[in-house]
Amino acid sequence: MPTVSAHVALTLARHVDHVFGVMGNGNAYFLDALERATDVSYTAVRHEAGAVVAADAHYRAGGGLAAATATYGAGFTNTLTALAEAVQAHVPLVLVVGDEPTSGPRPWDVDQIALASAVGARTYTVGRADAAATTVIAIEHALAYRVPTVLAIPYDVARLEAGPVPPAPEPALPAPLAPAEPFGTAAVSSVARALAGARRPFLLAGRGAWVAGAGEALGRLADATGALTASTALGRGIFPRSEFDLGVTGGFGADGAMALVREADVAVVFGASLNQFTMRFGELFAPGTRIVQVDVAPAATHPHVGAFVRGDARVVAEALVAELAAMSAAGAGAAGADAAGADAAGAGAGGADAAGAGWRESVQVAAALVRDAGEGTAADGRLDPRSVAARIGELLEGAASTRDRVVVSDGGHFIGWANMYWPVASPDRLLMVGTAYQSIGLGFPSVPGAAKAKPDSTVVLTTGDGGGLMALADLESAVRVAAGRGLAVVWNDGAYAAEVNLYGLKGLAVEPMLIPEVDFAGLAAAVGAEGVVVRTLADLERLSSWAQESASTRPFLLLDCRISSSVIAPYQHEIIRVNA
Repeated sequence: MPTVSAHVALTLARHVDHVFGVMGNGNAYFLDALERATDVSYTAVRHEAGAVVAADAHYRAGGGLAAATATYGAGFTNTLTALAEAVQAHVPLVLVVGDEPTSGPRPWDVDQIALASAVGARTYTVGRADAAATTVIAIEHALAYRVPTVLAIPYDVARLEAGPVPPAPEPALPAPLAPAEPFGTAAVSSVARALAGARRPFLLAGRGAWVAGAGEALGRLADATGALTASTALGRGIFPRSEFDLGVTGGFGADGAMALVREADVAVVFGASLNQFTMRFGELFAPGTRIVQVDVAPAATHPHVGAFVRGDARVVAEALVAELAAMSAAGAGAAGADAAGADAAGAGAGGADAAGAGWRESVQVAAALVRDAGEGTAADGRLDPRSVAARIGELLEGAASTRDRVVVSDGGHFIGWANMYWPVASPDRLLMVGTAYQSIGLGFPSVPGAAKAKPDSTVVLTTGDGGGLMALADLESAVRVAAGRGLAVVWNDGAYAAEVNLYGLKGLAVEPMLIPEVDFAGLAAAVGAEGVVVRTLADLERLSSWAQESASTRPFLLLDCRISSSVIAPYQHEIIRVNA
Protein backbone atom coordinates (compact mmCIF):
# COMPACT_ATOMS: atom_id res chain seq x y z
CA MET A 1 0.00 0.00 0.00
CA PRO A 2 1.47 3.43 -0.97
CA THR A 3 2.74 5.58 1.87
CA VAL A 4 2.36 9.32 2.37
CA SER A 5 5.89 9.73 1.00
CA ALA A 6 4.90 7.73 -2.07
CA HIS A 7 1.90 9.99 -2.62
CA VAL A 8 4.25 12.98 -2.61
CA ALA A 9 6.79 11.30 -4.91
CA LEU A 10 4.24 10.01 -7.42
CA THR A 11 2.35 13.31 -7.59
CA LEU A 12 5.55 15.33 -7.90
CA ALA A 13 6.72 13.03 -10.70
CA ARG A 14 3.79 14.16 -12.85
CA HIS A 15 5.23 17.67 -12.92
CA VAL A 16 9.03 17.44 -12.60
CA ASP A 17 11.68 15.39 -14.39
CA HIS A 18 14.60 15.99 -12.06
CA VAL A 19 15.21 15.93 -8.31
CA PHE A 20 18.50 16.95 -6.70
CA GLY A 21 19.26 16.13 -3.10
CA VAL A 22 21.05 14.67 -0.13
CA MET A 23 19.49 11.64 1.57
CA GLY A 24 18.80 11.65 5.31
CA ASN A 25 16.36 10.36 7.91
CA GLY A 26 13.66 12.85 7.04
CA ASN A 27 13.47 12.16 3.30
CA ALA A 28 14.51 8.48 3.13
CA TYR A 29 10.99 7.18 2.43
CA PHE A 30 10.38 9.90 -0.16
CA LEU A 31 13.59 9.00 -2.01
CA ASP A 32 12.77 5.29 -1.79
CA ALA A 33 9.41 5.91 -3.47
CA LEU A 34 10.99 8.23 -6.03
CA GLU A 35 13.52 5.55 -7.02
CA ARG A 36 11.18 2.55 -7.00
CA ALA A 37 7.95 4.00 -8.36
CA THR A 38 8.78 6.89 -10.72
CA ASP A 39 10.88 7.68 -13.78
CA VAL A 40 12.18 10.92 -12.29
CA SER A 41 15.93 11.41 -12.59
CA TYR A 42 17.52 11.76 -9.16
CA THR A 43 20.95 13.38 -8.85
CA ALA A 44 22.77 13.19 -5.55
CA VAL A 45 24.76 16.25 -4.51
CA ARG A 46 27.07 16.53 -1.50
CA HIS A 47 25.65 19.53 0.37
CA GLU A 48 22.01 20.42 0.93
CA ALA A 49 22.51 23.96 -0.35
CA GLY A 50 23.74 22.38 -3.56
CA ALA A 51 20.44 20.55 -3.99
CA VAL A 52 18.50 23.82 -4.07
CA VAL A 53 21.13 25.50 -6.25
CA ALA A 54 20.99 22.66 -8.78
CA ALA A 55 17.18 22.83 -8.96
CA ASP A 56 17.44 26.61 -9.33
CA ALA A 57 20.01 26.36 -12.15
CA HIS A 58 17.93 23.69 -13.87
CA TYR A 59 15.00 26.08 -14.15
CA ARG A 60 17.12 29.05 -15.22
CA ALA A 61 18.73 26.96 -17.95
CA GLY A 62 15.34 26.22 -19.47
CA GLY A 63 14.90 22.72 -18.09
CA GLY A 64 11.63 23.51 -16.35
CA LEU A 65 10.54 23.07 -12.77
CA ALA A 66 12.81 20.83 -10.69
CA ALA A 67 12.77 19.72 -7.08
CA ALA A 68 15.35 19.57 -4.34
CA THR A 69 15.24 17.42 -1.24
CA ALA A 70 16.91 17.35 2.17
CA THR A 71 16.32 15.94 5.60
CA TYR A 72 14.99 17.88 8.61
CA GLY A 73 16.96 20.01 11.06
CA ALA A 74 20.55 20.61 9.97
CA GLY A 75 19.77 19.33 6.49
CA PHE A 76 17.04 21.92 6.10
CA THR A 77 18.97 24.82 7.65
CA ASN A 78 21.84 24.12 5.24
CA THR A 79 19.50 25.06 2.36
CA LEU A 80 18.57 28.52 3.60
CA THR A 81 21.10 30.66 1.69
CA ALA A 82 20.29 28.91 -1.57
CA LEU A 83 16.57 29.17 -0.79
CA ALA A 84 16.91 32.92 -0.18
CA GLU A 85 18.71 33.30 -3.51
CA ALA A 86 15.87 31.54 -5.35
CA VAL A 87 13.33 33.79 -3.62
CA GLN A 88 15.23 36.95 -4.52
CA ALA A 89 15.76 35.79 -8.11
CA HIS A 90 12.09 34.72 -8.59
CA VAL A 91 12.99 31.14 -9.48
CA PRO A 92 10.31 28.48 -8.92
CA LEU A 93 11.31 25.14 -7.42
CA VAL A 94 9.97 22.71 -4.82
CA LEU A 95 12.09 21.77 -1.81
CA VAL A 96 10.88 18.49 -0.27
CA VAL A 97 12.07 18.15 3.33
CA GLY A 98 11.47 16.09 6.39
CA ASP A 99 10.07 17.92 9.40
CA GLU A 100 9.36 17.43 13.09
CA PRO A 101 6.72 14.84 14.04
CA THR A 102 3.12 15.94 14.42
CA SER A 103 3.45 15.08 18.12
CA GLY A 104 5.85 17.97 18.60
CA PRO A 105 9.51 18.92 18.19
CA ARG A 106 12.39 16.75 19.29
CA PRO A 107 15.58 18.24 20.81
CA TRP A 108 17.18 18.59 17.38
CA ASP A 109 14.15 20.08 15.61
CA VAL A 110 13.78 23.76 14.75
CA ASP A 111 10.84 25.82 13.53
CA GLN A 112 11.40 25.19 9.84
CA ILE A 113 8.23 26.97 8.75
CA ALA A 114 9.40 30.16 10.47
CA LEU A 115 12.89 29.86 9.00
CA ALA A 116 11.56 29.37 5.49
CA SER A 117 9.19 32.28 5.94
CA ALA A 118 12.07 34.46 7.12
CA VAL A 119 13.77 34.14 3.73
CA GLY A 120 10.49 34.50 1.82
CA ALA A 121 9.49 30.89 1.10
CA ARG A 122 6.10 29.44 1.97
CA THR A 123 5.80 25.95 3.47
CA TYR A 124 3.09 23.39 2.74
CA THR A 125 2.91 20.44 5.16
CA VAL A 126 1.42 17.17 3.95
CA GLY A 127 -0.87 14.91 5.97
CA ARG A 128 -2.08 11.35 5.61
CA ALA A 129 -5.26 12.34 3.79
CA ASP A 130 -4.10 15.21 1.62
CA ALA A 131 -0.52 14.52 0.52
CA ALA A 132 -1.23 14.47 -3.22
CA ALA A 133 -3.42 17.58 -3.19
CA THR A 134 -0.94 19.48 -1.01
CA THR A 135 1.88 18.58 -3.38
CA VAL A 136 -0.04 20.06 -6.31
CA ILE A 137 -0.78 23.20 -4.31
CA ALA A 138 2.94 23.65 -3.58
CA ILE A 139 3.77 23.22 -7.28
CA GLU A 140 1.02 25.64 -8.27
CA HIS A 141 2.27 28.26 -5.81
CA ALA A 142 5.84 27.94 -7.05
CA LEU A 143 4.89 28.35 -10.72
CA ALA A 144 2.21 31.00 -10.26
CA TYR A 145 4.33 33.31 -8.12
CA ARG A 146 7.76 32.29 -9.49
CA VAL A 147 9.17 31.49 -6.05
CA PRO A 148 10.50 28.38 -4.30
CA THR A 149 8.12 26.53 -2.04
CA VAL A 150 8.88 24.08 0.77
CA LEU A 151 6.95 20.81 0.92
CA ALA A 152 7.31 19.32 4.41
CA ILE A 153 6.72 15.69 5.38
CA PRO A 154 6.43 15.24 9.16
CA TYR A 155 8.64 12.40 10.38
CA ASP A 156 5.85 10.34 11.93
CA VAL A 157 3.68 10.69 8.81
CA ALA A 158 6.28 9.82 6.18
CA ARG A 159 5.78 6.04 6.18
CA LEU A 160 2.09 5.83 7.04
CA GLU A 161 -0.04 3.94 4.53
CA ALA A 162 -2.33 6.32 2.65
CA GLY A 163 -4.16 4.14 0.13
CA PRO A 164 -4.14 4.52 -3.64
CA VAL A 165 -2.81 7.82 -4.95
CA PRO A 166 -5.87 9.93 -5.80
CA PRO A 167 -6.11 11.97 -8.99
CA ALA A 168 -5.03 15.55 -8.44
CA PRO A 169 -5.92 18.54 -10.62
CA GLU A 170 -3.33 20.20 -12.81
CA PRO A 171 -1.78 23.36 -11.34
CA ALA A 172 -3.83 26.42 -12.31
CA LEU A 173 -1.56 29.18 -13.58
CA PRO A 174 -2.50 32.82 -14.21
CA ALA A 175 -2.76 34.15 -17.74
CA PRO A 176 -0.16 36.71 -18.89
CA LEU A 177 -0.96 40.09 -17.39
CA ALA A 178 -2.48 42.50 -19.91
CA PRO A 179 -2.62 46.28 -19.28
CA ALA A 180 -5.82 47.10 -17.44
CA GLU A 181 -8.57 48.94 -19.33
CA PRO A 182 -8.96 51.78 -20.02
CA PHE A 183 -5.79 53.32 -18.62
CA GLY A 184 -3.54 50.53 -19.87
CA THR A 185 -4.72 50.98 -23.45
CA ALA A 186 -4.15 54.71 -23.24
CA ALA A 187 -0.68 54.14 -21.79
CA VAL A 188 0.27 51.77 -24.64
CA SER A 189 -0.92 54.36 -27.18
CA SER A 190 1.15 57.04 -25.47
CA VAL A 191 4.28 54.87 -25.53
CA ALA A 192 3.70 54.04 -29.21
CA ARG A 193 3.47 57.74 -30.07
CA ALA A 194 6.66 58.44 -28.14
CA LEU A 195 8.54 55.70 -29.97
CA ALA A 196 7.16 56.78 -33.33
CA GLY A 197 8.39 60.32 -32.76
CA ALA A 198 11.74 59.40 -31.25
CA ARG A 199 14.91 60.38 -33.06
CA ARG A 200 17.04 57.91 -31.13
CA PRO A 201 14.77 55.14 -29.74
CA PHE A 202 16.21 52.48 -27.45
CA LEU A 203 14.81 49.20 -26.08
CA LEU A 204 16.17 47.48 -22.97
CA ALA A 205 15.08 43.98 -21.90
CA GLY A 206 15.70 41.94 -18.76
CA ARG A 207 15.14 38.38 -17.64
CA GLY A 208 11.45 39.10 -17.09
CA ALA A 209 11.07 39.65 -20.83
CA TRP A 210 12.70 36.28 -21.48
CA VAL A 211 10.43 34.53 -18.96
CA ALA A 212 7.46 36.12 -20.74
CA GLY A 213 8.64 34.81 -24.13
CA ALA A 214 8.88 38.33 -25.50
CA GLY A 215 11.96 37.93 -27.71
CA GLU A 216 10.19 37.74 -31.08
CA ALA A 217 7.79 40.58 -30.29
CA LEU A 218 10.64 42.78 -29.07
CA GLY A 219 12.53 42.08 -32.28
CA ARG A 220 9.53 43.23 -34.32
CA LEU A 221 9.17 46.31 -32.14
CA ALA A 222 12.83 47.20 -32.61
CA ASP A 223 12.46 46.87 -36.38
CA ALA A 224 9.23 48.89 -36.41
CA THR A 225 10.84 51.77 -34.52
CA GLY A 226 14.43 51.61 -35.71
CA ALA A 227 15.60 51.22 -32.13
CA LEU A 228 18.96 50.18 -30.85
CA THR A 229 18.68 47.45 -28.23
CA ALA A 230 20.49 46.14 -25.16
CA SER A 231 19.79 43.85 -22.24
CA THR A 232 20.53 43.39 -18.59
CA ALA A 233 23.10 40.77 -17.60
CA LEU A 234 20.31 38.20 -17.16
CA GLY A 235 18.63 39.06 -20.48
CA ARG A 236 21.61 38.69 -22.79
CA GLY A 237 20.79 37.58 -26.31
CA ILE A 238 17.05 38.14 -26.14
CA PHE A 239 16.94 40.50 -29.15
CA PRO A 240 17.18 38.60 -32.45
CA ARG A 241 19.28 41.14 -34.40
CA SER A 242 22.76 41.35 -32.92
CA GLU A 243 23.92 43.92 -35.48
CA PHE A 244 21.83 46.53 -33.65
CA ASP A 245 22.38 45.26 -30.11
CA LEU A 246 24.67 47.05 -27.65
CA GLY A 247 25.10 44.06 -25.35
CA VAL A 248 24.82 44.30 -21.59
CA THR A 249 24.00 47.56 -19.85
CA GLY A 250 25.50 48.74 -16.59
CA GLY A 251 28.95 48.02 -15.26
CA PHE A 252 29.39 45.00 -17.55
CA GLY A 253 28.75 47.16 -20.61
CA ALA A 254 31.39 48.38 -23.03
CA ASP A 255 32.17 52.09 -22.64
CA GLY A 256 31.36 52.88 -26.27
CA ALA A 257 28.03 51.10 -26.05
CA MET A 258 27.07 52.86 -22.82
CA ALA A 259 27.88 56.21 -24.43
CA LEU A 260 25.38 55.40 -27.18
CA VAL A 261 22.70 54.49 -24.63
CA ARG A 262 23.05 57.98 -23.16
CA GLU A 263 22.18 59.43 -26.60
CA ALA A 264 18.71 57.84 -26.56
CA ASP A 265 15.80 60.27 -26.37
CA VAL A 266 13.16 57.58 -25.66
CA ALA A 267 13.98 54.35 -23.82
CA VAL A 268 11.45 51.59 -23.18
CA VAL A 269 12.44 48.94 -20.63
CA PHE A 270 10.80 45.48 -20.65
CA GLY A 271 10.96 43.02 -17.76
CA ALA A 272 13.93 44.56 -15.96
CA SER A 273 13.93 45.79 -12.38
CA LEU A 274 16.44 48.57 -13.16
CA ASN A 275 18.60 47.81 -10.16
CA GLN A 276 21.57 49.95 -9.26
CA PHE A 277 24.00 47.88 -11.33
CA THR A 278 21.92 47.91 -14.52
CA MET A 279 21.38 51.65 -14.09
CA ARG A 280 25.09 52.34 -13.45
CA PHE A 281 24.03 53.94 -10.18
CA GLY A 282 21.80 56.40 -12.01
CA GLU A 283 24.19 57.19 -14.87
CA LEU A 284 22.88 54.82 -17.59
CA PHE A 285 20.54 57.31 -19.22
CA ALA A 286 21.01 61.02 -19.86
CA PRO A 287 18.81 63.39 -17.82
CA GLY A 288 16.72 64.25 -20.89
CA THR A 289 15.86 60.66 -21.81
CA ARG A 290 12.19 59.77 -21.53
CA ILE A 291 12.20 56.39 -19.73
CA VAL A 292 9.22 54.04 -19.88
CA GLN A 293 9.14 50.83 -17.86
CA VAL A 294 6.99 47.79 -18.73
CA ASP A 295 6.78 45.23 -15.94
CA VAL A 296 4.43 43.05 -13.92
CA ALA A 297 5.53 44.79 -10.72
CA PRO A 298 2.84 46.98 -9.11
CA ALA A 299 4.72 50.20 -9.85
CA ALA A 300 7.90 51.60 -11.36
CA THR A 301 11.06 50.33 -9.69
CA HIS A 302 13.40 53.27 -10.31
CA PRO A 303 12.91 57.00 -9.70
CA HIS A 304 14.16 57.92 -13.19
CA VAL A 305 11.18 56.15 -14.80
CA GLY A 306 8.81 58.72 -16.25
CA ALA A 307 5.99 56.42 -17.35
CA PHE A 308 5.00 52.92 -16.25
CA VAL A 309 2.89 50.30 -18.01
CA ARG A 310 1.93 47.31 -15.89
CA GLY A 311 1.74 44.22 -18.02
CA ASP A 312 3.45 41.14 -19.40
CA ALA A 313 6.43 42.09 -21.57
CA ARG A 314 5.28 40.02 -24.53
CA VAL A 315 1.69 41.21 -24.36
CA VAL A 316 2.72 44.88 -24.20
CA ALA A 317 5.36 44.53 -26.92
CA GLU A 318 2.79 42.94 -29.25
CA ALA A 319 0.30 45.71 -28.42
CA LEU A 320 2.91 48.34 -29.26
CA VAL A 321 3.69 46.71 -32.61
CA ALA A 322 -0.02 46.63 -33.43
CA GLU A 323 -0.50 50.24 -32.34
CA LEU A 324 2.43 51.43 -34.45
CA ALA A 325 1.07 49.56 -37.46
CA ALA A 326 -2.35 51.17 -36.96
CA MET A 327 -0.77 54.61 -36.66
CA SER A 328 1.19 54.04 -39.85
CA ALA A 329 -1.90 52.84 -41.71
CA ALA A 330 -3.93 55.82 -40.52
CA GLY A 331 -1.20 58.19 -41.62
CA ALA A 332 -0.95 56.50 -44.97
CA GLY A 333 -4.71 56.74 -45.51
CA ALA A 334 -4.76 60.43 -44.73
CA ALA A 335 -1.85 61.21 -46.99
CA GLY A 336 -3.24 59.43 -50.06
CA ALA A 337 -2.13 56.53 -52.15
CA ASP A 338 1.26 57.98 -53.11
CA ALA A 339 2.18 58.86 -49.54
CA ALA A 340 0.97 55.45 -48.37
CA GLY A 341 3.78 53.68 -50.17
CA ALA A 342 6.39 55.99 -48.65
CA ASP A 343 4.91 55.67 -45.16
CA ALA A 344 4.76 51.89 -45.39
CA ALA A 345 8.42 51.72 -46.38
CA GLY A 346 9.32 54.06 -43.56
CA ALA A 347 7.24 52.13 -41.04
CA GLY A 348 9.17 48.94 -41.78
CA ALA A 349 12.36 50.63 -40.62
CA GLY A 350 11.29 53.35 -38.28
CA GLY A 351 7.55 53.52 -37.64
CA ALA A 352 5.85 56.90 -38.03
CA ASP A 353 9.24 58.68 -38.06
CA ALA A 354 12.16 57.10 -39.94
CA ALA A 355 14.73 59.11 -37.96
CA GLY A 356 15.15 56.23 -35.53
CA ALA A 357 16.09 53.90 -38.36
CA GLY A 358 18.67 56.40 -39.51
CA TRP A 359 20.23 56.39 -36.06
CA ARG A 360 20.70 52.67 -35.69
CA GLU A 361 21.86 52.27 -39.30
CA SER A 362 24.53 54.93 -38.77
CA VAL A 363 25.93 53.49 -35.54
CA GLN A 364 29.02 51.27 -35.63
CA VAL A 365 27.86 48.71 -33.09
CA ALA A 366 30.89 46.45 -33.44
CA ALA A 367 33.23 49.34 -32.71
CA ALA A 368 31.17 50.36 -29.68
CA LEU A 369 31.51 46.86 -28.22
CA VAL A 370 35.32 46.73 -28.31
CA ARG A 371 36.83 45.95 -24.92
CA ASP A 372 40.24 46.32 -23.35
CA ALA A 373 42.04 43.00 -23.82
CA GLY A 374 44.45 43.70 -20.98
CA GLU A 375 48.21 43.59 -20.72
CA GLY A 376 48.73 39.84 -20.65
CA THR A 377 50.67 39.98 -17.40
CA ALA A 378 50.08 42.50 -14.62
CA ALA A 379 52.80 44.41 -12.79
CA ASP A 380 52.94 41.80 -10.02
CA GLY A 381 53.81 39.08 -12.52
CA ARG A 382 50.43 37.32 -12.34
CA LEU A 383 48.02 37.13 -15.25
CA ASP A 384 45.81 40.05 -16.23
CA PRO A 385 42.26 38.66 -15.86
CA ARG A 386 41.08 40.69 -18.86
CA SER A 387 43.58 38.91 -21.08
CA VAL A 388 42.64 35.53 -19.65
CA ALA A 389 38.93 36.20 -20.15
CA ALA A 390 39.42 37.47 -23.68
CA ARG A 391 41.50 34.43 -24.67
CA ILE A 392 39.05 31.97 -23.12
CA GLY A 393 36.24 33.71 -24.98
CA GLU A 394 38.13 33.29 -28.27
CA LEU A 395 38.78 29.62 -27.58
CA LEU A 396 35.16 28.94 -26.61
CA GLU A 397 33.91 30.59 -29.79
CA GLY A 398 36.58 28.95 -31.93
CA ALA A 399 35.55 25.34 -31.30
CA ALA A 400 32.28 23.87 -32.54
CA SER A 401 31.87 21.75 -29.40
CA THR A 402 31.95 24.75 -27.05
CA ARG A 403 29.84 27.21 -29.06
CA ASP A 404 26.76 25.42 -27.75
CA ARG A 405 27.32 26.22 -24.10
CA VAL A 406 25.75 27.34 -20.87
CA VAL A 407 27.80 29.64 -18.64
CA VAL A 408 27.09 29.35 -14.92
CA SER A 409 28.52 31.99 -12.63
CA ASP A 410 29.22 32.10 -8.93
CA GLY A 411 29.28 35.50 -7.20
CA GLY A 412 32.35 37.61 -6.54
CA HIS A 413 34.58 40.29 -8.03
CA PHE A 414 35.31 38.10 -11.06
CA ILE A 415 31.72 38.17 -12.38
CA GLY A 416 32.67 41.02 -14.67
CA TRP A 417 35.10 38.97 -16.73
CA ALA A 418 32.71 36.33 -18.08
CA ASN A 419 29.96 38.90 -18.59
CA MET A 420 32.27 41.20 -20.51
CA TYR A 421 34.23 38.74 -22.65
CA TRP A 422 32.20 35.55 -23.19
CA PRO A 423 29.27 35.79 -25.60
CA VAL A 424 26.14 33.74 -24.92
CA ALA A 425 23.28 32.92 -27.26
CA SER A 426 20.27 33.61 -25.04
CA PRO A 427 19.26 34.40 -21.43
CA ASP A 428 19.00 30.71 -20.53
CA ARG A 429 22.68 30.36 -21.44
CA LEU A 430 24.01 32.59 -18.66
CA LEU A 431 23.07 31.73 -15.08
CA MET A 432 24.22 33.97 -12.26
CA VAL A 433 23.16 31.99 -9.21
CA GLY A 434 23.95 33.97 -6.08
CA THR A 435 23.96 37.53 -7.37
CA ALA A 436 20.32 38.24 -6.45
CA TYR A 437 21.12 37.59 -2.80
CA GLN A 438 24.70 38.89 -3.04
CA SER A 439 26.02 35.44 -2.16
CA ILE A 440 29.16 33.57 -3.13
CA GLY A 441 29.78 29.83 -2.94
CA LEU A 442 26.92 28.59 -5.14
CA GLY A 443 28.95 27.94 -8.29
CA PHE A 444 29.95 24.28 -8.34
CA PRO A 445 26.43 22.94 -7.56
CA SER A 446 25.00 25.06 -10.38
CA VAL A 447 26.80 22.79 -12.84
CA PRO A 448 24.69 19.64 -12.28
CA GLY A 449 21.46 21.60 -12.65
CA ALA A 450 22.55 23.25 -15.90
CA ALA A 451 23.98 19.98 -17.22
CA LYS A 452 20.68 18.15 -16.66
CA ALA A 453 18.70 20.98 -18.24
CA LYS A 454 20.95 21.18 -21.31
CA PRO A 455 22.16 17.59 -21.82
CA ASP A 456 23.87 18.33 -25.16
CA SER A 457 25.63 21.58 -24.20
CA THR A 458 29.02 22.35 -22.75
CA VAL A 459 28.66 23.75 -19.23
CA VAL A 460 31.20 26.43 -18.31
CA LEU A 461 31.53 27.51 -14.68
CA THR A 462 33.19 30.78 -13.71
CA THR A 463 34.03 31.00 -10.00
CA GLY A 464 36.50 32.59 -7.63
CA ASP A 465 38.85 31.03 -5.12
CA GLY A 466 36.76 32.21 -2.16
CA GLY A 467 33.44 31.00 -3.52
CA GLY A 468 35.08 27.90 -4.93
CA LEU A 469 36.30 26.88 -1.49
CA MET A 470 32.85 27.45 0.01
CA ALA A 471 31.26 25.17 -2.59
CA LEU A 472 34.03 22.57 -2.60
CA ALA A 473 31.75 19.73 -1.50
CA ASP A 474 29.99 19.89 -4.85
CA LEU A 475 33.11 20.01 -6.98
CA GLU A 476 32.66 16.23 -7.02
CA SER A 477 29.01 16.63 -8.08
CA ALA A 478 29.99 18.90 -10.97
CA VAL A 479 32.71 16.54 -12.16
CA ARG A 480 30.46 13.48 -11.91
CA VAL A 481 27.42 14.93 -13.65
CA ALA A 482 29.14 17.03 -16.35
CA ALA A 483 32.03 14.70 -17.22
CA GLY A 484 33.00 15.12 -20.87
CA ARG A 485 31.29 18.48 -21.30
CA GLY A 486 32.09 20.42 -18.14
CA LEU A 487 34.65 23.19 -17.78
CA ALA A 488 35.41 25.24 -14.67
CA VAL A 489 37.40 28.46 -14.71
CA VAL A 490 38.66 29.42 -11.25
CA TRP A 491 39.84 33.02 -10.90
CA ASN A 492 42.50 32.39 -8.28
CA ASP A 493 43.88 35.67 -6.92
CA GLY A 494 44.44 34.68 -3.29
CA ALA A 495 41.84 37.07 -1.92
CA TYR A 496 38.23 38.02 -1.47
CA ALA A 497 38.87 40.63 -4.12
CA ALA A 498 35.59 42.51 -3.89
CA GLU A 499 36.28 43.24 -0.23
CA VAL A 500 39.88 44.19 -0.94
CA ASN A 501 38.69 46.65 -3.57
CA LEU A 502 35.91 48.14 -1.46
CA TYR A 503 37.42 48.15 2.02
CA GLY A 504 41.15 47.63 1.60
CA LEU A 505 41.25 50.82 -0.45
CA LYS A 506 39.56 52.59 2.45
CA GLY A 507 42.42 51.62 4.73
CA LEU A 508 40.85 48.66 6.52
CA ALA A 509 43.12 45.74 7.40
CA VAL A 510 43.41 43.48 4.36
CA GLU A 511 44.72 40.39 6.16
CA PRO A 512 41.21 38.98 6.83
CA MET A 513 40.46 39.47 3.14
CA LEU A 514 43.32 37.28 1.91
CA ILE A 515 43.32 33.55 1.08
CA PRO A 516 46.47 31.40 1.00
CA GLU A 517 46.98 30.25 -2.57
CA VAL A 518 45.03 27.04 -3.15
CA ASP A 519 45.87 24.36 -5.73
CA PHE A 520 42.44 23.99 -7.33
CA ALA A 521 43.96 21.95 -10.13
CA GLY A 522 45.07 19.40 -7.56
CA LEU A 523 41.66 19.40 -5.87
CA ALA A 524 40.02 18.77 -9.24
CA ALA A 525 42.32 15.84 -9.95
CA ALA A 526 41.40 14.31 -6.60
CA VAL A 527 37.76 13.91 -7.69
CA GLY A 528 38.43 12.68 -11.22
CA ALA A 529 38.83 15.88 -13.24
CA GLU A 530 41.81 17.22 -15.10
CA GLY A 531 43.26 20.32 -13.48
CA VAL A 532 45.51 22.76 -15.29
CA VAL A 533 47.40 25.52 -13.50
CA VAL A 534 47.32 28.57 -15.78
CA ARG A 535 50.25 30.91 -15.19
CA THR A 536 50.70 32.08 -18.79
CA LEU A 537 48.26 32.62 -21.64
CA ALA A 538 49.96 29.73 -23.43
CA ASP A 539 48.69 27.40 -20.69
CA LEU A 540 45.16 28.07 -21.91
CA GLU A 541 45.87 26.10 -25.07
CA ARG A 542 44.83 22.99 -23.17
CA LEU A 543 41.27 24.30 -23.51
CA SER A 544 41.72 24.34 -27.29
CA SER A 545 42.89 20.72 -27.46
CA TRP A 546 40.24 19.65 -24.92
CA ALA A 547 37.50 21.13 -27.10
CA GLN A 548 38.66 18.97 -30.01
CA GLU A 549 38.47 15.72 -28.06
CA SER A 550 35.45 13.45 -28.02
CA ALA A 551 32.96 14.31 -25.29
CA SER A 552 32.64 10.60 -24.57
CA THR A 553 36.25 10.31 -23.42
CA ARG A 554 37.49 13.71 -22.36
CA PRO A 555 37.54 14.65 -18.65
CA PHE A 556 35.91 17.50 -16.79
CA LEU A 557 38.48 20.28 -17.17
CA LEU A 558 39.33 22.83 -14.47
CA LEU A 559 41.50 25.85 -15.33
CA ASP A 560 43.18 27.18 -12.19
CA CYS A 561 43.95 30.71 -13.40
CA ARG A 562 46.51 32.51 -11.25
CA ILE A 563 45.41 36.08 -11.83
CA SER A 564 46.44 39.41 -10.38
CA SER A 565 44.23 41.07 -7.80
CA SER A 566 45.51 44.47 -8.91
CA VAL A 567 43.20 44.62 -11.97
CA ILE A 568 39.80 45.91 -10.87
CA ALA A 569 36.71 45.16 -12.94
CA PRO A 570 34.92 48.23 -14.38
CA TYR A 571 31.71 47.51 -12.49
CA GLN A 572 33.72 47.52 -9.25
CA HIS A 573 35.14 50.92 -10.15
CA GLU A 574 31.54 52.18 -10.27
CA ILE A 575 30.84 50.76 -6.80
CA ILE A 576 34.07 52.25 -5.45
CA ARG A 577 33.10 55.62 -6.88
CA VAL A 578 29.66 55.53 -5.29
CA ASN A 579 31.03 54.38 -1.92
CA ALA A 580 33.78 56.98 -1.86
